[in-house]
Amino acid sequence: MSKDTQASQASEETLANPPKSQWLFHLEALQSTPSTGSLEKQLYDRARGVEFLYRLGSSLQLPAPAMFTAATWFHRFYMRYSMDDYHRQDVAASCIFLATKTEECGRKLRDVARVCQSKVSGKDVGEIPDNSKEVENCQTAILLTEEVLLEALCFDFVVESPHAELVDLFNSYDPDILTQEYAWTIAHDSYRTPLCLLYPPRIIAAACFILAQRVVDGPNSPSLDLRISSTPPSASLPTPPSNKPPSPDRSRFALEYFAFNEEELASLADTLRILIEFYSVQDKTMHPHLSTIATISAPTITPPRANLYGSFSRLSGTTPAESSRLDIGLGRTPNSSHGGQTPEVNGNSQTPNGKPVDSSS
Repeated sequence: MSKDTQASQASEETLANPPKSQWLFHLEALQSTPSTGSLEKQLYDRARGVEFLYRLGSSLQLPAPAMFTAATWFHRFYMRYSMDDYHRQDVAASCIFLATKTEECGRKLRDVARVCQSKVSGKDVGEIPDNSKEVENCQTAILLTEEVLLEALCFDFVVESPHAELVDLFNSYDPDILTQEYAWTIAHDSYRTPLCLLYPPRIIAAACFILAQRVVDGPNSPSLDLRISSTPPSASLPTPPSNKPPSPDRSRFALEYFAFNEEELASLADTLRILIEFYSVQDKTMHPHLSTIATISAPTITPPRANLYGSFSRLSGTTPAESSRLDIGLGRTPNSSHGGQTPEVNGNSQTPNGKPVDSSS
């Protein structure tokens, strides 16, 4: 066999079986991080850290992709270093500062430190003097943590996001505006979970889209199990007389678009389950609209396991009012053309950011 033929075969095998990223881990790996706290507590602190990161990035008016990159680095960092040794706010600030450089949206270190100190102290950023000792200390902490962050990342700054996959999906399918809004914002919220460490962006994007479809279609629409089954459900299945179900092609478009194999379908099922688990532990008194997502039945095609998440309000030991002020739970997601906060279910034909739904779509 010639060298050219061998090289051609090797290239084809690589395309058919792309190498697994060093940044994708099995779910069990979350139990073996350097941090000493329980997994439940670690996931809670990861969510708090990303919430702080989002607030910091939003105040600095960073583009959403920069914040998603920073959030991914935040999760990667804690696979190699302990939360006991590096505080989530220092790591979040360092991830943001590094992202302003790699994503070409530069911000001065002092500005990042002032905004960071503003969030920590609860003061308006205008009340934080440039030359205060607190700002100087914050700058030092950001730079020292950045050195460790670079080592943890192995100077690998490339990050792919599910949002790019969603854009391609939207362009291919052109779903209604409300479904796009939900999918986009659920993708934002996915960074509050460790999903970026567990599954590739196309799996996460599909899960966000399918969950968004299920929310918009309502409780009498096909279940998540039917939407992600390897074979389409029988056309003879009974349907509620008062609801016209979406066509099988519509509810299964994401599966057909990505052409998942059986292993990927199992990953998709667990991604959906993790998202639903995350939403289910949020404080419903502060975010009542999340009840609709939290009550959706997770897929059952994968073996049962213990829930990853515990109640955030129980872990924080704070009241709902305090939680809304601190970096706890589900707050503001980065603004984008597809919406800001986690969308609410309403009957007034509006998208989550208040824009009227285009009924012609």
